[in-house]
Order: sequence, then C-alpha cells, then structure tokens
Amino acid sequence: MEEGPVLQLRVFNLNCWGIRYLSKRRQERVRLIGDALRREPFELVLLQEVWSEQDYGLLREKLGSCCPFSHYFRSGVIGSGLCVFSKFPILDTFLYQYSLNGYPYMLQHGDWFCGKSVGLVVLEIAGIVFNVYVTHLHAEYCRDRDSYLAHRLAQTWELAQFIRHTSRAADVVLLGGDLNTQPQDLGMRLLRGRTGLRDAFAEAERFEGCRDGCTLIPDNHFTVKTELRPFPLGIRIDYILYK
Repeated sequence: MEEGPVLQLRVFNLNCWGIRYLSKRRQERVRLIGDALRREPFELVLLQEVWSEQDYGLLREKLGSCCPFSHYFRSGVIGSGLCVFSKFPILDTFLYQYSLNGYPYMLQHGDWFCGKSVGLVVLEIAGIVFNVYVTHLHAEYCRDRDSYLAHRLAQTWELAQFIRHTSRAADVVLLGGDLNTQPQDLGMRLLRGRTGLRDAFAEAERFEGCRDGCTLIPDNHFTVKTELRPFPLGIRIDYILYK
C-alpha cells in the first residue's frame, strides 16, 4: 500500500524576554529576532514574553511575508506575553488564564500581574486540523527553596486538562512554550502522562544545538550565571511537544 504525502512543518518556539523598561536591549533583540525569523522558512512561530504591543506590531510587520496570520493573547494587568505567527489562516483562538499564579505582593517577580495563561489557535493545513497551544508557566527563581512549586504544578495540571478537553476534534496537537520545568521534574511527567504528548527533542533523529537540548545556558550573555551554578551545562525548560 502506498503511503500518503508527508506534511513537513517547521515550528519555532522562543521566550523573547521582552519586559518593558527592564529587559536589556529589548528593542534591539526583538528587531533581530524578527529579522532572523524572516530569513528562515518557519511555518509556525510561538513566542512568549512579548509584553509590548509595539514589539508585537514590529514582529507582525517583519513576518508579514512569511507568516501573515497572527494572534496576540491579552491577559492580566500587563498582558500574557503570548503570541503566535502562522503561514496558514487561523480559524479560531482561545485563552485560558491559570487560577493559581503567584503572589501580588511579590512585585519583583511580576508573574501575578501578567496573568499566566495558555493560548490556543486552531489551524487547518492540507485538510488536517491542528490545535496549537502556547504557554509560559510560573518561574522557579530558586530551585532549592521553590516557593512557587505548588503554583507551577497547579498550572501544569490545568494545562493538561485544558489540552485534553479542547483537542478531541484535532488531528494534531502541538504545544510550545517556556514551561520552567526540567524534563525529569514532576510537572513534566504529569503533563506528558495526562496528555500523551511526545517531546520533539527526545524524538528527533538529528539535532543541531546545545548539548542535551539545553535552552538556558551559561554562554548566553543575558543569563544570570549564579542561577546556573548547579547546572554548568545549562538546563532545558523550553519545549515543543506534539502528538
């Protein structure tokens, strides 16, 4: 029996660290991110921490020729920071805000103010229905004294339930985001166990990038080196999962 045509989809996922007035060289980095994405043939771009609509507008302008369809998810006081750019028309969108999301008195962390959420866009590509999710879970800040572990686990549970209950009509499920969770952590095991999602990095036959797929590495000039002392090679907290 002959096999059907193979559909190839290039997906890009990135936390842009775009905190207004705080992130170093934010506007320059956003501009360079847009230029880099415009040169690469990605069909789907999932971004987090784009907390300025001006930055989103700049990215939308730069990606207009390759990914003309986009959506910016608004949430909380300063916004969710989540946005999606697609080569294919977006049929539907939905945003779910997590019920447990840090503490308002922890001003220096700011997670509470952005209203951490998961965004959903529905696409149809070559007759195949895709449910595409983008999210950014609560930061860890200190692994030894993690005050937000319960919050992140609650968000992981809600994320898994949201995916399970909204993806039943989808042929393909994609999740991209900064999960602030390492592969062996309980949250990741919970998410994958409840949803059946597979790790694109672990499944890849060929990989070009940092060792062990680390996404937060000491060589990054914007990384706080003290946070990675227990992990000299870096850590992997950003994912593309699928089924």
